Amino acid sequence: MTTHIRWLVVIILLSVFSAWVIIPKDEDFAPDFNGDDEADIRILGQQPLGLDLVGGLRVLLQTTIDPSSYSDEDLQETANNVGRRVNALGLSEATIQTQGRQRILVELPGETDRQRAINTIQQTALLEFVDFSGLTFTDTQRLDGATIITDAQIELGLADLATSTRERHPQTGQPFTTGLTGDCLQAASAQFGQTSSIGGNQWFINFEVASDCVGEFADFTQRLVGQPMAIVLDGVVISSPTVNQQLTTGGIITGNFSEEEAQQLGLQLRSGALRIPLEVESAVEVGATLGQQFLNDTIRAGTLGAIIVFLFMLIYYRVPGISADIALFVFILLNLALFKLLPITLTLPAITGFLISIGTAVDGNVLIFERIKEEIRAGKDLDSALSDGFDRAWQSIRDSNISTIIICGILFLFGQTPGASVVSGFAVTLAIGLILNLFTAVTVTRTFLYLIVAISRKQLDENKWLLGV
Repeated sequence: MTTHIRWLVVIILLSVFSAWVIIPKDEDFAPDFNGDDEADIRILGQQPLGLDLVGGLRVLLQTTIDPSSYSDEDLQETANNVGRRVNALGLSEATIQTQGRQRILVELPGETDRQRAINTIQQTALLEFVDFSGLTFTDTQRLDGATIITDAQIELGLADLATSTRERHPQTGQPFTTGLTGDCLQAASAQFGQTSSIGGNQWFINFEVASDCVGEFADFTQRLVGQPMAIVLDGVVISSPTVNQQLTTGGIITGNFSEEEAQQLGLQLRSGALRIPLEVESAVEVGATLGQQFLNDTIRAGTLGAIIVFLFMLIYYRVPGISADIALFVFILLNLALFKLLPITLTLPAITGFLISIGTAVDGNVLIFERIKEEIRAGKDLDSALSDGFDRAWQSIRDSNISTIIICGILFLFGQTPGASVVSGFAVTLAIGLILNLFTAVTVTRTFLYLIVAISRKQLDENKWLLGV
């Protein structure tokens, strides 16, 4: 009995913690599930919702260069960098997928600023530190804000800038020599203040060079002491300061930035340059009207289904049903808490996976109770029947859950392929439920059933119908 008391304490602590995690901290919170208003999903702890539930933006990007000039790894790395930029926008669970060898699909749940998102994920953010030595002050002033050509741009296949640049700015020395690119950046952040190179407070980018590039950066700036060095972003000169002394670990980028421009530039530089230039093939705003309707129906159906399950277990199995209902309640609490802590983005398939996992949790208890009833009918005393019922049902519960978890793993891997992402949420929530079921269907149910039996043993011995027999 001491063991069951200890488990009771653990279960209570877990339940209280889970409730604290999932209950919104909003004093005005009032769940509303009536037919006129939207289902209030804040009970899930302000859970991030998928594109099908909250709407957002679906952007299809296409490469602008010949696919034979880059590898599949380059395309995947470009998609990864797009993902890092999108995550830095503060979006939860954006979907980034390559489609074929020329397209990247980006789904942004909850995104409302269409142009900001497109600008952030599309720009290549090729940062260059360019040698402007030999140019006069007048030349550097004239090139401020202009598009120039560098040897790094040509090497990366961005020679499409060349024609327009030479037509607009016929300058000797083009292409200019790039001493260092943004690939060598370790960190970049937007800051506001005054530095020795700018007058008055304004926004600037503070950057740090990676340790393996410090020597190269130091040599480059040493050669340019007393000469101008252009800081070029996507071929455009944004600043061309004179190098007053050798730089080693980093520096600042100025350019009369607004706060938004500085923040966006810092984000692009932190997330890395896109290996492949991209253009927007389509950008579609996705509404959530249909998703909200399905969400309302799903929550109502799930709530009704859970109530029916609670009543069935209580009516059919009586006293064991009480322990099963408590275990099922703990199971739901633990699931919702994990959804918040991980966090899990809820889509309609993900919610479906969670509801199915509730059914599997009940199924485990049914196996246990039916086994206990068989042992009692065979003439065993209550303690032996309980012990044998749990022990012999455990193998069936374990094997069935593990086999389904393996299937969930396969579904999750399948969901990583283009066009099949909707199954990933289903696989994750179902797998979480199955794993938790291994704990709640056995340990939690056993703990409460043994405690109930200890309290009402005499009544149970005299009235076997209370055990569902």
